[in-house]
Amino acid sequence: MPDSSETSALNTDRRFFDALRTADATALAGLLSDDFVLIDVMQGGEIPGPALVEAVRTRQIVFDAIEVVDSRERRHGNASIVTGQTRMRGRAGDQAWAVRSRYTHLYVRQRDAWRLVSAQGTQIAGS
Repeated sequence: MPDSSETSALNTDRRFFDALRTADATALAGLLSDDFVLIDVMQGGEIPGPALVEAVRTRQIVFDAIEVVDSRERRHGNASIVTGQTRMRGRAGDQAWAVRSRYTHLYVRQRDAWRLVSAQGTQIAGS
């Protein structure tokens, strides 16, 4: 299948960040694999997909701004790795936070779409 912006994991990655920023839990859930796991950029905790979707839906976590500074995709058959850098700020409950980070997202092609399987962020020191 020829690649286009509609079918690239990089485009799906942009939609992932948009869903977080707009608190669109339905769109977010549609982008994640059934066994998705996030390694939290702030504390290194493991967050399963349903917990992330619920936290976004109930606004336990709010992303006030997400700026993708750079990103690139490396394709390996039906898997794709997207790495990049972000600046984000938001709130977890009443606690405001801001972070600059590098991230790695692993996508797999499932049911004719790219699904996010794993995401990990690493805070950039001094940010």
